[in-house]
Amino acid sequence: MKIDLENHFGTEMWVDALYKNTGYPRFVDEDGERHVYHGADYWQPFGDALVNRLLDVDDARIAAMDATGIDVAVLSHTAPAVEVLPPKVATAVAHDSNTKLAEAIDRHPTRYLGFATLGVREPDLAVRELERCVKELGFKGWNTHSNFGDSYLDDKRYWPILAKAEELGIPVYLHPTFPIIRQLTEYGLALAGPSFGFGIETSIVMMRLILSGVFDAFPKLTIILGHYGEALPFLRARVDRSFLQYHVPKGSGSMPPIKKRPSQYLQENLYVTTSGNFLAAAFHCSQESLGMDKICLGTDYPFETTTEIDEFLGTVGMTPEDERKLYEENPLRLGFRL
Repeated sequence: MKIDLENHFGTEMWVDALYKNTGYPRFVDEDGERHVYHGADYWQPFGDALVNRLLDVDDARIAAMDATGIDVAVLSHTAPAVEVLPPKVATAVAHDSNTKLAEAIDRHPTRYLGFATLGVREPDLAVRELERCVKELGFKGWNTHSNFGDSYLDDKRYWPILAKAEELGIPVYLHPTFPIIRQLTEYGLALAGPSFGFGIETSIVMMRLILSGVFDAFPKLTIILGHYGEALPFLRARVDRSFLQYHVPKGSGSMPPIKKRPSQYLQENLYVTTSGNFLAAAFHCSQESLGMDKICLGTDYPFETTTEIDEFLGTVGMTPEDERKLYEENPLRLGFRL
């Protein structure tokens, strides 16, 4: 069985909310195409071909899965992220998205599983919605994003949602969205977008979760990162240096009082997927740094094609045992089962 953990969708209500939003992000039709603006001078094309694929949770998506033998896709709401919309709008769009996803799963019960979408800036309502998604709709995780417009996931106001995720025994997919770090946005999409800024901000957020003590408070919480862990497997030893150097005294007030070294949390609380990174060295670094037990398939459909990732993975030299882990055993261990 092949299980895809990164497969994105959108809804008509989400599209409408982005057109109506007076802040950022928002959709604007200009020069004969749709643009999504993340700031006054910070935008990217977001054309009909992409939006139509995001909205289709039936024939076209299943055909793309069938083309490379993907049996099950775990669908997650796309960026521009729901979480950065005005809080009440975000809560409404998230509820609608979860309901629409549940309907798609009901139509295709052997092909789809679901990640919850939450309006996190209304945390009490988000906790209740997450419980609905898991206990009533049968979703298997929560997909959230690298920033919420004004804050990050490590902020204490969001810890009740993390506590609920741990209580429910579900993983959290921490996916990039368009960064809010000014130094990343000054050169537009070329620096801020998927090729660099997406991963930089998301890896920062993972480190913030570690250093804030999230995994000491919620030791059973599991985070999934795409793109082979947003470069963190490469940095796994390096992230410990400040805790190990001789000139930093033990118990120094300059260091967060976490219980383990940062690398231990990466090893124990992190899974990664293959999405959107086509460098064999990235695959092998993740395999050596975290172990084959921590890597799962992610296609990043429809931003990437299922065929390109399938062809790429055929070149990295996996053994039959590696393939079983990647495609089936590791996702099943995380709870992604029909």
